[in-house]
Amino acid sequence: MVVTQVPLVGASLRIKPSGRIFPDLMHSEWTKLRTVRSSYWTLFAAVAAMVGLSAILCAIYVAQYAHVSAANKATFDPASFSLTGSFLAQLAIGVLGVLVITNEYGSGMIRATFAAVPQRLSVLAAKATVFAGVTLVVTTAACFIAFILGQSILSSKGVGTSLGAPNVLRTVIGTGLYLAVLGLLALGLGTVIRKTAGAIAAVFGLILVLPTIASLLPSSMNAIQKYLPSNAGQALINSGHHGSTTVPQLAPWVGFGVFSLWAAAILVIAGVMLVRRDA
Repeated sequence: MVVTQVPLVGASLRIKPSGRIFPDLMHSEWTKLRTVRSSYWTLFAAVAAMVGLSAILCAIYVAQYAHVSAANKATFDPASFSLTGSFLAQLAIGVLGVLVITNEYGSGMIRATFAAVPQRLSVLAAKATVFAGVTLVVTTAACFIAFILGQSILSSKGVGTSLGAPNVLRTVIGTGLYLAVLGLLALGLGTVIRKTAGAIAAVFGLILVLPTIASLLPSSMNAIQKYLPSNAGQALINSGHHGSTTVPQLAPWVGFGVFSLWAAAILVIAGVMLVRRDA
């Protein structure tokens, strides 16, 4: 289905005014995204992980509440805890970000795309815009559902919170923002590497393995950890209870800015390599 759509859209681009190229590109990318089954499955996996895993962990916490230490209760962050499923959701979003571009390289359809639209940076920009928009809407909605469900479970022990509490709304929306930017980072790596398996390995390595390696460094180098992509981005998710983590953290919006710079830098590299290399 993707194969039949792209050339038709690309052909229409040639006869329209230049001002219409980018909207048509976005429509083309939206068509490709919604007609590939992997898009639905990975988004479903992200939502299921966000809502399902978060609810399960909240239920377990409530069931074991009598055995939770006083120190853990004092540092418990109900808002962030009800969004714990974001740990698995980020894996699904990372995979989808890679597939948005590597599927076309794998099928050879990328040649047809660039033949129809020689402006390769415009193609990448359209992919990033459409993918980020879809990801932001879906994951933010999932975050609100997970939060509401999680708080309904936690409130049975009187440890819940509300969206009106300090920093809570920022945490919920920030989780969606984190996942959307993570998807863009994955899209950039997919464009650079062009192979699905290699790009997914690179995403997981950057998000999961690199922070683990950094934690093994001498304590004098702990400050490095807060500038790593996932640690910087997740500063926006923490609603202010820092006692439960040993990882140094930047201020929430500063951390998100650093994470966004990581994604932007990788996308810039991807754009340069996209222009210079053959399809």
